[in-house]
Amino acid sequence: MSRLAKKPVHIPQGVNIRIDGNSILVEGPLGKLEEKFLPNFIGIKVEDGKAMIDRKSDVNTARALQGLYWSLIRNMVIGVTQGFTITMEIKGIGYKWEMSGDNLMITAGFSHPMKFPVPKGVKMATDGIALLNITGIDKQIVGQVAANLRFIRPPEPYKGKGIRYKNEMIRLKEGKAGAKK
Repeated sequence: MSRLAKKPVHIPQGVNIRIDGNSILVEGPLGKLEEKFLPNFIGIKVEDGKAMIDRKSDVNTARALQGLYWSLIRNMVIGVTQGFTITMEIKGIGYKWEMSGDNLMITAGFSHPMKFPVPKGVKMATDGIALLNITGIDKQIVGQVAANLRFIRPPEPYKGKGIRYKNEMIRLKEGKAGAKK
């Protein structure tokens, strides 16, 4: 059993949680999020500023879903109150990104700049040439956008050029000259 799912999810002031059949709606100062759940495996109770997730049976699926929905509800509450931000950086000679309307233009060693459309619910802002902040209220979407950006030009292991997360450590390999010693 998930140890975290035994604890309630605390709901801060200004956040409303509503359960309609098999969907849960969380509204807060930054927006609203909706998630579907499986009511035949788990039950969600909201009372006194706390949300409890109970499983209806002891099968492995219900045990796994209890922890999953606890995390999803917690992330929804954090998202509508604080939001999520991921910072990406681009390294390499001539590598840069810049906002052009609703598109992010990426120059990363290809023959032409790549155009990356900014999805709904996500805001992007560049801090100069090398840093990019991705902000949104849905943790899953923000993380997926960051992963899609990293996939365009992942960091290579010899010089470390490419797109990476802000504090990501890249283990650099020795080149051919280092192996001859």
